[in-house]
Amino acid sequence: MPVERHTIAVLVANEPGVLARVIGLFSGRGYNIESLTVSEVDEANARSRITIVTSGTPMVIEQIKAQLSRLVPVYDVHDLTMEGAHVSRELALVKIHNTGEDRIEALRIADTFRARAIDSTLQSFVFELTGDTGKINAFIDLMVALGDVEVSRTGVVAIARGTGLDMPLVRRNVTKRKRRQPATGD
Repeated sequence: MPVERHTIAVLVANEPGVLARVIGLFSGRGYNIESLTVSEVDEANARSRITIVTSGTPMVIEQIKAQLSRLVPVYDVHDLTMEGAHVSRELALVKIHNTGEDRIEALRIADTFRARAIDSTLQSFVFELTGDTGKINAFIDLMVALGDVEVSRTGVVAIARGTGLDMPLVRRNVTKRKRRQPATGD
């Protein structure tokens, strides 16, 4: 059976040990995590969203989703790869150490990739780049050809395209703010 790459979104209770339980599920069964991001998305209801990129046969992916769904602090599991079009992005900070003409070329490539220089010294740049994994990898490959490189990446975050809300925020007891009326000169 062919190995497939899937992006899975998991809505969990934001409590100690939840991430360890999710990771334990993967490591205990020998499943690989290619990318993992987690952040609180709903402070009022103490919920976090975990985005996992993993790979396996279709049967393994189904097992992963079923086992994630059975974990106690998990509210919802969505296989974004199977459910339709989704948008995924990653943030990378790329530091390059180089001199001379290679510095000019690094700036030119950064401009092409819409990377932003967020730090600069006489011998280095730190670029901030957002995009899909392929774009980030291509940028890094080009920078490596120009000097010594250090990379820090966030991992993939993803969300379904379109109007449907798979994991909507639930905000109760939140009153809408009234718009301020402009002051009149009465």
